[in-house]
Amino acid sequence: MPLTMNREVFITCAVTGSGGTQDRSPHVPRSPEQIANSAIDAARAGAAVVHCHVRDPETGAPSRDLAYYREVTDRIREADVDVVLNLTAGMGGDMVFGSPERPLPLNEAGTDMIGAAARVEHVKQCLPEICTLDCGTMNFAEADYVMTNTPGMLQAMGRMMTALGVKPEIEAFDTGHLWFARQLVEDGILEAPALVQLCMGVPWGAPDDLNTFMAMVNNVPDDWTFSAFSLGRSQMAYVAAAVLAGGNVRVGLEDNLWLGKGELARNDQLVERAVTIVENMGARVIGPEEVRAKLGLTKRAPEAV
Repeated sequence: MPLTMNREVFITCAVTGSGGTQDRSPHVPRSPEQIANSAIDAARAGAAVVHCHVRDPETGAPSRDLAYYREVTDRIREADVDVVLNLTAGMGGDMVFGSPERPLPLNEAGTDMIGAAARVEHVKQCLPEICTLDCGTMNFAEADYVMTNTPGMLQAMGRMMTALGVKPEIEAFDTGHLWFARQLVEDGILEAPALVQLCMGVPWGAPDDLNTFMAMVNNVPDDWTFSAFSLGRSQMAYVAAAVLAGGNVRVGLEDNLWLGKGELARNDQLVERAVTIVENMGARVIGPEEVRAKLGLTKRAPEAV
């Protein structure tokens, strides 16, 4: 199919993620204050959307603590720069099996399985404009770890997000995830047009070669909005690829720690580089108000607690 380059591009910054990167760079934020400050700096650099996880401030390990989410949300909303807030809802679906010969019982140290309402509780309390919906189960790089998102779980979470008025960002790690996302829309669980993030190069999802990328793009309905990213050294290449394919872009320390060989990056530096690439391609980087208008988002105050 002929490609139509996107001339009005928004940039998402994935600020910290939940991977084990906290000890690989001093710039990976851990505390709610550090995460919020890094998100605010990214917004000043040109990110219209900030995608946030939270971590234990002492260890840097991924966390689901509602107080951390609330603090990050409040700090970002109280800042003197506007930005669209996107909170993860991917936590709480982690299953780690035992050895290949004794897969059960599950490894309790790594398994974190909770119900749909608990996975969405911080979204209910903080009311971001966007939250993520990882639209399928997949093997990650770790030998016995499975990211678990059953159809029933996704249907339940999707209904809750829609009822809250929070826009799900469908995280698609392979073409089957897009297939199921289309079914969620067809069933009326998610509203059309949907928002989707194409996640490339995440072991063992869709590899980040361009043929696979275009297969992903070609499975996104024409009226949906999509962004795309890849990991590590491919991050900036996918800024250009996503724009050329008609999409928007994501950068940030969740996906890549490096600005160049031997040079650790900050989130704002990665956003600045993405802005340069987009503008040098002849496109315009749009801001948060334009993103809200484009996606039908409403900025709201969090629930009182």
